[in-house]
Amino acid sequence: MKLARAAHHAVVPGFRFAGVRAGLKRTGPDVALIASDAPAVAVGLLTTNRAAAAPVRLTRARLRRGHAAAVLINAGNANACTGRRGVETAEASARRVAERLGVDETEVLVCSTGRIGVPLPRARLLRGIERAVRALRPEGFADAARAICTTDAFPKTAVQQLTLGRRPVTIAAMAKGAGMICPELATLIVVVCTDAALARDAARQALQRAADATFNAISVDGDTSTNDSLLLLANGAAGNRLVERGSREAWRFEQALRGVLGELARLCVLDGEGATRCVEVIVRGATTDAAARQVARAIGTSTLCKCAFAGGDPNWGRFVSAAGTAGVPLDPDRIDVSIDGVRVARRGAPVAGTLARAARRMRAREFRVELDLHLGRGEGRMLASDLTVAYVRFNAAYTT
Repeated sequence: MKLARAAHHAVVPGFRFAGVRAGLKRTGPDVALIASDAPAVAVGLLTTNRAAAAPVRLTRARLRRGHAAAVLINAGNANACTGRRGVETAEASARRVAERLGVDETEVLVCSTGRIGVPLPRARLLRGIERAVRALRPEGFADAARAICTTDAFPKTAVQQLTLGRRPVTIAAMAKGAGMICPELATLIVVVCTDAALARDAARQALQRAADATFNAISVDGDTSTNDSLLLLANGAAGNRLVERGSREAWRFEQALRGVLGELARLCVLDGEGATRCVEVIVRGATTDAAARQVARAIGTSTLCKCAFAGGDPNWGRFVSAAGTAGVPLDPDRIDVSIDGVRVARRGAPVAGTLARAARRMRAREFRVELDLHLGRGEGRMLASDLTVAYVRFNAAYTT
């Protein structure tokens, strides 16, 4: 199973897509609509931020029903911290989609992304929905992917095909995310569409596990948004035998989903606001896998480590220092540190004559930082961007 290179041309049997302009952003398309020809099994992971936006609260309630027929996404306005009117706007937009598609209102999920604390122009959104419904087509995947972008430099898409029960199955996903990226769903909107027939509990388990290994293991700036939404819709159009939780087919689907989400997570880090580096932090030799993940997260989210990434500075002492804040067993006198294959520290002590070579490796757009704790067999990883002056400049004037 290989990721297709031309993911933006994805066609998923039984789904139609649209991306149109409603004037919610200064330029470009800003309303996306995804419609399933038949009600799809629907599962999702939503923000852990307790100031959750109105569309998140609405979608969370509707996901409890376990199925959906459409997903509406608007960019340019998060509809967060907008009071009762924000809730009413989310409900009204879902109602309009349902009316135009001839489906039950509770089968429409809603996502928003953009500025927080600004009322969402309801009339503009509703006009955009009318355009989006008319624009729906099986080949509209790329249009929808462009319409969900905010500060993104490019649309993020991935598609993978596999065989389940001797039937060809497609998994296609789109994502937006460049800032407010932190573990716990990162900070983004992702919609995965598949024509596989999945039992709901199999879909939920596959999504959670795949997210833990991908979107819950990346960092740009350490902030968790009010609007994080990761949705999976499976409409069964492939006609495969229903995939049940715990089966070999469920495992195969999960691996394919992990590949799709992994590529999108990587693209989000590469496109981090102001980012110039994508760094894979790998931790081995921890007492448990969970402990290794904690150490990798401590390094990947450390402001000082991110500054070292930005400057191409092989300051491995910062990496060890960050590891020491993870709250897990650690002996600094046992730690080995490597930077893109160059061993700069062995058993907690510097390796002479290696820093210049490591610094050259850190000039690359992507490189690895590896720690071996020599305490056990636990392994973990994290993808992190660097932190640059450009990030500060951008976010210092986001509102104005």
